[in-house]
Amino acid sequence: MFDLLQLYLSRQASSSWRYFLEYSLQALLGWVPTIVGIGLRAVLYKLILRSEGLAAIENQVRLRFADHIQLDQGVYLDQHVYLHACPNGIKIGRNSYVMYGTVLHVYNFRNLPRSGIWIGQDSLIGEYNVIRGQGGVTIGDRVYTSPLVQLLAVNHVYQDPSRSFVEQGITAEGIIIEDDVWIGAGAIVTDGVHVGQGAVIAAGAVVTKDVPAHMLVAGVPARVIKSISGEDMASMARQTIYFATS
Repeated sequence: MFDLLQLYLSRQASSSWRYFLEYSLQALLGWVPTIVGIGLRAVLYKLILRSEGLAAIENQVRLRFADHIQLDQGVYLDQHVYLHACPNGIKIGRNSYVMYGTVLHVYNFRNLPRSGIWIGQDSLIGEYNVIRGQGGVTIGDRVYTSPLVQLLAVNHVYQDPSRSFVEQGITAEGIIIEDDVWIGAGAIVTDGVHVGQGAVIAAGAVVTKDVPAHMLVAGVPARVIKSISGEDMASMARQTIYFATS
């Protein structure tokens, strides 16, 4: 029983003391709704996580290994977001949003050297995304992911038919998403992929190879459909385009 307890604690926080501190504070404040709860958490969660400025954290957000989480000024975590930051942690840059139901999961208990999740500035991670960071996931500035996107920086080895895949280990090469990338709804990016600046990944695509900068890819597996070169601007003139307002 003691061994089971120790195993559980080691998967939840950096130490037993940190476990009780983090869980106690989240139990006291994590349920408080509205702007009142956001204000309390913006100030008092600084006791358990690293914060450069004030971050807006909705109620029902779950944090594990909070001392390995850094939220910069203006970060917003929507309800039911789950961050598990087992070393090397999670960092979310200024004015980036993580929307409802998203899971950012490092969960590195194999001492993988590149593990972690790093999100740049002014990015938006859409509803019900799953980001697995065992091999490291680096997301640049102004990256938008639509609902149900998965970025999976880990893969099972299965090539030996005489053994179960669970006995063959994993690979964890990492995923890099450069600046100004848009990933459509339901797309999956697999381990080892590098997505270049300004690329667009179509909804439902399964990306297994690198995506060059300023290319649109689609399909299963994803392939290049066309270059984003400005040649389609004439057709866009017939559409109504909306821009963000300050």
